[in-house]
Amino acid sequence: MLRGKIAVVTGGSRGIGKAVAERLASEGAFVIINYNGSCECAKKVKQGILDKGGKAEILQCDVSEFAACESFIKEIIGTYGRIDILVNNAGITRDELVMRMSEKDFDDVISTNLKGTFHCIRFASRHMMKQRQGRIINMSSVVGVTGNAGQANYAASKAGVIGLTKSVARELASRNITVNAIAPGFIETEMTEVLPEKIKEEIKGNIPFGTLGKPEDVAAAVMFLASEEAGYITGQVLHVDGGMVI
Repeated sequence: MLRGKIAVVTGGSRGIGKAVAERLASEGAFVIINYNGSCECAKKVKQGILDKGGKAEILQCDVSEFAACESFIKEIIGTYGRIDILVNNAGITRDELVMRMSEKDFDDVISTNLKGTFHCIRFASRHMMKQRQGRIINMSSVVGVTGNAGQANYAASKAGVIGLTKSVARELASRNITVNAIAPGFIETEMTEVLPEKIKEEIKGNIPFGTLGKPEDVAAAVMFLASEEAGYITGQVLHVDGGMVI
C-alpha cells in the first residue's frame, strides 16, 4: 500500500514510535527511524524491519533544536529525494505538580513535544508543497484534551499539538497535504510499565474497554491516516483510547 513512499518517524526507537515504524515498513514504505539518545534501540528496530524484508535507516536528531531539524530534513531530501509521510512522535515527560514544577521541566517538554513537532513540519512541509502531496501525522494525547494533574507541561504541549495540527492543515490543504493528529490514551509502553499496579487498575476503571491499549493500536491509526483512503481527511484528531474520553 505504501510501496515507494519515504516515511519519517521521529522518536521511532521504542514504544509507539517503534510500532509505527514497523507497521509502515510492513506496508512497503522506506522508513527513516529518528532517535535522539537511544542509538542501540534504533538499530534494533531497523534490524527487525530488515529481517522481515522491509527497508529502513536510522538518523539521529534532537527535534527540539531548530537548526538540527533543518539539517535532519535536508539530509533526508538529499539522500532520498522526497518525504511522503512525516510522523511526529518524539516526546518526553517531566511530571510534577505545577506548584513544584521547575521552569526547565516545563520548557524541556514544550521544546521536544510541541516545538519539535513544529520544527519538523516547518522544514518537511516545504518539500511536500513542491511535491504537491504529503501526509503529516502528529502524536497528541488524551491528556491534551482532558488535562491531567501532575502533567501541566505535558498536557499543554499535547494540546498545543492539536492547535498546531488544525492550523497547518488549513495552510497546506490546497497542496494535497493532509495534517492530522492522533490522541492515544493509556498505551502499554515503557512509560506506563513503571506505574504501580494500583494506579494501572484505577486507569483501567476509567476506560470503557477496561484495558490499556497496545502500540500496534496506534500504529494502525497512523497507517490509515498515511494511506490513500484517508486522502479527504485533514485537521482531525483521532482518539485511540478505548473510549476513555467519550
